[in-house]
Amino acid sequence: MRAVRLLLFVVGAAATAYGGWLLLPQLGTALPWLIGGPVVHDVLVAPLVGLVGLALGRLVKNRLRLAWITAGLLASATLLLIAVPLLWRPPSAPPNPGLPDRDYPLGLTVGLAVLWAVIMIVLIVATTVDRRVANRPTDRP
Repeated sequence: MRAVRLLLFVVGAAATAYGGWLLLPQLGTALPWLIGGPVVHDVLVAPLVGLVGLALGRLVKNRLRLAWITAGLLASATLLLIAVPLLWRPPSAPPNPGLPDRDYPLGLTVGLAVLWAVIMIVLIVATTVDRRVANRPTDRP
């Protein structure tokens, strides 16, 4: 077991060293992203997520509904994170003639609208089922 761990450590260290060597020529442009990403996360994103989580925990008492809303927020954040490079600036490479140009803001808007429409439908159905179950007469004497 010790030999396997040592082998994995050596392979991981070699891969890290190789990645650092490949990054070295681009370090000037990559350094702001390597430092700025964690700083922005720790200063802005993490406290915001914590506050939203606290607010949702107090506002939504039903655990199933809370899970669906949380999943929707996580999926929305993922879509926005993926879309940032496409929305931030025009592509730095020439367009690929085999791929059609896309309207990325419209695509992001449609994706978010479909995501939240599905979540709203699920929540409406869950509420309807809960009401029917609560209003069902019991057969107990």
